Amino acid sequence: MRLTMHRHEFLRRFQLYCAPQVIRPSLKRLRPAAVLIPLLETADGLQVILTQRSAQLRHHAGQISFPGGRQEPHDANLYETALREAQEEIALHPDDVELVGQLHDYPVISNFIVRPYVAIVTPRQPLVADPREVAEIFTVPLATILQQRQHFVYRLQRFMYDKVYFMPYQQRNIWGATAGMLRELADHVYPDQRPWSRPLN
Repeated sequence: MRLTMHRHEFLRRFQLYCAPQVIRPSLKRLRPAAVLIPLLETADGLQVILTQRSAQLRHHAGQISFPGGRQEPHDANLYETALREAQEEIALHPDDVELVGQLHDYPVISNFIVRPYVAIVTPRQPLVADPREVAEIFTVPLATILQQRQHFVYRLQRFMYDKVYFMPYQQRNIWGATAGMLRELADHVYPDQRPWSRPLN
């Protein structure tokens, strides 16, 4: 696998393959939400923009996540939710976002059903974290995320999912729903490499 992933190669592979079949838990009465998976173009290839959530938040405090949140009544659709939340959380203007596609809806333990939208972004202004929600903004090379052999899985019982993915990067640990969505993206772009992962237990 390449050490970098540039825009043309990512778009070719994302559009070439069908989305993988995904079995999700069947749950009712989940509230709709959306996240943006922003891919930043750089000279070194695409970078995934991630945030570390504020430790003061009610749900998923301190965890690594994508910009996003619950759908509000004035949002026309879930993509608009993702754009609005990205602008509120990291000052990413909607005009700087190019939608690529979406992944399967992802139920989370906070009783939301989250729709992930994949987009390439070209911010014309520096990204700025809203301190009420975001402690830090950082990036991870997309090529690193796409290497399934670097993914770890922890198998659980009596949980919404029977396994939880972990993706260590430098001093950070991406896990939970964020890692699950990134794993699905990796499976979509490189379907021939599934189902690689290293067990944690």
